Amino acid sequence: MSAAAPVVRGTHFFRGTRIVVVGNLVGALVAFCYFSFISPPHREMDGPGLLASAIFFVVGFAAISAVGAWLSLRATAPAITSDLDLDDPAVRRAALAFPFRIATISAAGWAIAGVIWGVVWPAMTGTLSLGHSLRMVVGLTLISGSITTAFTFFAVERRWRALLPYYFPRGDLSAVAGVPRLAVRMRLLAIFGLVGVLPLVLMATLAVARSHRLVGADPATADRILHDMVLAIAFLLAVGVLTAVGLALFVSRSVAVPLRDVEIAMERVGRGDLETRAPVVSNDEIGAVAEGFNRMVDGLRERERIRETFGKYVSPEVRDEILAAGSLRGGQIREVTILFSDLRDFTPWVESHPADEVVRDLNDYFTLMEGAIRAHGGLVLQFIGDEIEAVFGAPVADPRHADHAVAAALEMCRRLEDWNETRRAAGATMLRHGIGIHTGEVLAASIGSPERLSYALVGDPVNLASRMQGLTKEVGGVVLVSGDTVRRLRDPGELEALPAVRVKGRLAEVEVYRAA
Repeated sequence: MSAAAPVVRGTHFFRGTRIVVVGNLVGALVAFCYFSFISPPHREMDGPGLLASAIFFVVGFAAISAVGAWLSLRATAPAITSDLDLDDPAVRRAALAFPFRIATISAAGWAIAGVIWGVVWPAMTGTLSLGHSLRMVVGLTLISGSITTAFTFFAVERRWRALLPYYFPRGDLSAVAGVPRLAVRMRLLAIFGLVGVLPLVLMATLAVARSHRLVGADPATADRILHDMVLAIAFLLAVGVLTAVGLALFVSRSVAVPLRDVEIAMERVGRGDLETRAPVVSNDEIGAVAEGFNRMVDGLRERERIRETFGKYVSPEVRDEILAAGSLRGGQIREVTILFSDLRDFTPWVESHPADEVVRDLNDYFTLMEGAIRAHGGLVLQFIGDEIEAVFGAPVADPRHADHAVAAALEMCRRLEDWNETRRAAGATMLRHGIGIHTGEVLAASIGSPERLSYALVGDPVNLASRMQGLTKEVGGVVLVSGDTVRRLRDPGELEALPAVRVKGRLAEVEVYRAA
């Protein structure tokens, strides 16, 4: 965690404390209005004087606030201390349960307030009655307490969500056990109950109670009862609208903002940014969606890493074919042009030079030759000692595979000449090679065991291409091309026809052309 994290935690906790204070003041205001306009107990019974009531209110409120603050500190201490172990389950639970604990303490405070002002204070003043106690408990605990608790929870949760990434850098909120989970459905049901059901129940109760009082009442009393009913309905309407708007904003943001973050992350991934992550700020269904999205991106990132690593061992063409659908395992019959290249006097060179120098020069040679082959659409199938086997026309079809193979062979010769000039200036040994080219139909497939595969060509044309490379030592020339390849060339260029030769494994003679 960064050094600024303790400061950030302290700032958010301070803001959370302010939210709790504001929420409880709102609850106190709601309670005051409720007992002033809907259920004023002082109209029905004598009680203590105003001064005594005020003193008891101040003392009781201060006591409840002090106990609430102490409980809040104890309940949230694991999540706000400066020295944290983010792998400690207690810290992770405390961080995730922070809004729940604050809201629970707030709800408990209002429940205690209902008992104190509905039971304890009336008992101390000799005004205790069942109806009075029920009105106080309903007004303080059920109405003011529920509104305050809901406001506190959603407001603290909104602030605290900005801090959760510090505690869960991996976004693994779902891995924390023993923490309450407020599902989106429960959020909506809770808000519906507060802004829809509760006001209707109170209005119905109010209407029934006032209707009973209207029976047998004199005109003046009836006018006062109706006036009080209008005030009560107006109060319930105002509180209901304000509560509905406020809680709706909190709940809508708690759902819309995380979904928007996931949407933004999806757009970034769509643009190819696989380092992006969606913030996971809750352990509900939306948090599960964000976690699932991050796991998907991790999988894509791992696939891309494997793809890039795989491409260092096989060509990108073969890599993409295998990763896309694995179609190569079944094999494909293709007409291709095969190229074999082999260094001359390789064994004496190896014996007369240090091994590290041989490996270095071989890697440089292979790099130059593969570059020439790839520049013309060819694919290097394998390096065997000092030999190169390449194919043109597979796995990606190429109608001009023969032309491209001959062009690649000529460029290989030019690159070797240029490299030899550099080697000559450095006093290194000059290198020579022979190249054979042949065209024919082969089976192109992934060959091997289930644990290890290689892309290979199977068929007689492969053997003949290798024989053509061997003929460069016998008939002379650096690049020899078979008659089958020449007949498929769209641009034959300048090729020198040589006498037909017989190669091992073939009864018929093979037409041979020298390209260089």
